[in-house]
Amino acid sequence: MGSYIPSTGEERQAMLQAIGLTSTDQLFDVVPEAVRVKNLDLPEGLSEWEVSERMAALAGKNRVFRSVFRGAGAYRHYIPAIVKTVTSKEEFLTAYTPYQAEISQGVLQSIFEYQTQLCELTGMDVSNASVYDGAVAAAEAVFMCQERKRTGVIVSGAADPQTLAVIQTYCESRNVPVTVLPVDGCATDPAALQAVLAGDTAAVYVQSPNYFGVLEDMDAIVAAAHGAGAKVIMGVNPISLGLLKTPGEYGVDIAVGEGQPLGMPLSFGGPYLGFMTCKKAMMRKLPGRIVGQTTDGEGRRCFVLTLQAREQHIRREKASSNICSNEALCAMTASVYLAAMGPRGLKQVASTCAAHAHYLAGELAKLGFALRSGDKPFFHEFLTDCPVDPAKLCAALEEQGILGGLPVDGGILWCCTELNRKEEMDRLLAVIGEVCKG
Repeated sequence: MGSYIPSTGEERQAMLQAIGLTSTDQLFDVVPEAVRVKNLDLPEGLSEWEVSERMAALAGKNRVFRSVFRGAGAYRHYIPAIVKTVTSKEEFLTAYTPYQAEISQGVLQSIFEYQTQLCELTGMDVSNASVYDGAVAAAEAVFMCQERKRTGVIVSGAADPQTLAVIQTYCESRNVPVTVLPVDGCATDPAALQAVLAGDTAAVYVQSPNYFGVLEDMDAIVAAAHGAGAKVIMGVNPISLGLLKTPGEYGVDIAVGEGQPLGMPLSFGGPYLGFMTCKKAMMRKLPGRIVGQTTDGEGRRCFVLTLQAREQHIRREKASSNICSNEALCAMTASVYLAAMGPRGLKQVASTCAAHAHYLAGELAKLGFALRSGDKPFFHEFLTDCPVDPAKLCAALEEQGILGGLPVDGGILWCCTELNRKEEMDRLLAVIGEVCKG
C-alpha cells in the first residue's frame, strides 16, 4: 500500500534536519508512550464496487420508520423538491469558503439573502451565517453577553438537555458560573428567575417552545432579566415563528436556534445549522460572518464581508466557532426553503403542526396519557404521563413501523409535524390502546 504522506523520504528527512531532529518519532516525544498508536490494524483495500457493496450493507442496518412521532431537537418536515434541486447545483455544492470574499459575489449574495430572511423570521436586526448547530449557537450567545463585571449565566431547566450541556461545557472552560433554574409544570418559573438574578448576571437563556413543547412566559422573563440589567437569549424553533410571536417582539437581545427544520433532512444525525440573530447594539460581538450590501465604483449592486471575527484566524485563544463551506451550504438550504415556502406557506406548516399535536394530545388523554404541562400552551411537542412501561410501549410501536415519542422522566415526549396525517395518528392511537389493554 502506498503512503498517504505526499512528501518523499528525502524531503521529510530534510525537514527534520532543519528543525534539529533525526526521526519522525522525536516529533511525538511529548505524547506518552502508553497512548501512542502502534498498529492501526487496517484491513486490506477494497475495489470500488466492493466498497459500495459494504456501504450498502451497513446502510441496510438502519431502520426507516413509516411514521415518526418524535422530535426533541430534530424534526421531520416535508422538504420541497426545489430545495435539493437548487442546492445540488455544482456552483453551490462545491463552493469553498470565501477567504477572498469580494470576488465571491455569488456566495456573498446567498449569505446576505439568508441573513435577511433570518432577520425577517426572528424580528431581530442582524444575523450571522452561521454556526455548527443550535446548541453551539446558544453557547456562543452566552459569551456575547459577557462583560467585565457581569459573567453569571442563568439557564432554564426546561431547555434542551443537550443545549444545556454544551453551555455548561463552554462555561466550565472559562470559569463562568451557570445557574440552572428549576422546572415548574414543564416550564420556567419567573419567580425562581427573579430570586437568582444578581448584579453580576450577564445572560439568561430560555427556550420557547421549550424542550417539553411549552410556550414560556417570555414577557415576564424578559422584564425580570432586563430589570436586573441582564441580557436575554431566546432559543426558538424556526418553524414555530410562522405562527408565534417573534423574539424581536418580545424584546430579547439575542435569538438562536437549530435551523435543521428549514429544509434539512434528518439524515441520521446531521448536518445541522445553528442560527444566531441579535439587536444591532450587539452586532460587533456576533461570531462568524456578516455580509452587507453596497455599490461598487460604477454604482452597481454588490456584496461585501461587512464584519468578520478576525481572531478566528489569528488569535486562537479568543476564537469563536469557525464558519466554513459546509455551513454556508446549510445556510443556503435554509434560505431556499424559506423562499420556497414564503410567509403564507410557513404559517400553514406551523398551523398544521400545532393542530396535529393538539389533536393527538386530546386523544392520548382519553387513553390515560395526561398532559404534564396542564393547561399551559404548547406548539407541536408535549409531554404526557405513560400508564404503561414507556420502553414496552415504544418497542410495540416500533414493531408496527412507528417511531413513538421519546421516553422522558417516566413519561413520553411526543411530537407532530405536518407529515403526521390523521390516519397515522389514529393508527398510533390504536396500537397504544392495544398495549394499554394488554
